[in-house]
Amino acid sequence: MNIKIKKIIPLDKFIDKSLYNKDYGYYMKKNPFGEKGDFITSPNISVLFSEMVCIWIVSLWKKLNKPEKINIVELGAGNGEMMFNIIKTSKQFLFFKSVCNFFIYEKSPYLKKIQKEKLKNFKVNWLKKLNQINNGPTVFIGNEFFDSLPIKQFIKKNNNWFEKYVDTYSKNKKFIEKKINIKKIEKKIGINISKDQKFIEFSPLMFQLIKEISNIINKKNGGLLIIDYGYFNKKMFDTLQSVKKHKKTHILNNVGNSDITHLLNYKLIKEVVKKFKLKTNGLTTQRKFLIKLGIIQRAEIISKNVPFSLKVDIYYRLKRLIDNKQMGDVFKVMFISNKKINFKLGF
Repeated sequence: MNIKIKKIIPLDKFIDKSLYNKDYGYYMKKNPFGEKGDFITSPNISVLFSEMVCIWIVSLWKKLNKPEKINIVELGAGNGEMMFNIIKTSKQFLFFKSVCNFFIYEKSPYLKKIQKEKLKNFKVNWLKKLNQINNGPTVFIGNEFFDSLPIKQFIKKNNNWFEKYVDTYSKNKKFIEKKINIKKIEKKIGINISKDQKFIEFSPLMFQLIKEISNIINKKNGGLLIIDYGYFNKKMFDTLQSVKKHKKTHILNNVGNSDITHLLNYKLIKEVVKKFKLKTNGLTTQRKFLIKLGIIQRAEIISKNVPFSLKVDIYYRLKRLIDNKQMGDVFKVMFISNKKINFKLGF
């Protein structure tokens, strides 16, 4: 499907229209999750993933001295699978479930309908804005959320910086570059993102959301758990990709019919977090995080006294989550909190 405009637009605007345009945006008209979709996320691979996240949240609640109310906010809940299993698992912990307020921050009306059907037997509130959250500590969970936010790309050539744009005039869309003053952008955000870089990926929307989340965490306590594709290297590189039916496609093709994503640069996120007076409590791989939370022991428990075929399936799904050649290494986990909290579980 073609974008319904004919002009040259910045890359992040192109991505935003491709994914979130109300008429043809990818996330606004279909459910891309699962084996039959375009990609599959950890909560849809195994219930063990959501159980471990719930255990982590319960432990954080205890670290916060068991407040009488705590807000659990999932950022971009997909098909609702993780929230469903977090609430279900929370019932196993005495008193914890009764103090929880569950929220979902979701932009897509289409996915919101799927989530509401999935969670119809639970009390969950959907947020239009993050500042709608009630008083009390707030825990934000972003599993494969930030990688789907639109990004800008900047390229350095002969000591000059250029921003990547998309020319949508012709049928065969193409990338072009426009010279920019990177210092103006850095002054606006308050971070020297070009230092020691020849290539930059930066999401203004991620910056804004972390700013809003930081304000809430600093005022009300709590934290942000990010689980996402990413890398620890300081040097940035081009990670933009488009996926359809579990295979990579060209970003300028199949607009509105394929996902567009990128890898998070966790070093950059640490700089953003630092600017907003928060701290990084932990940074690790998904493999190490889940193993430290006890996912292998949990798999052993649920695989007892079940048919061999089911046991094989449990361990096959577990391997997908923690194997270094699958999701175990490429997915990273970061916990962000205010400076008073020292919580290292899973890290």
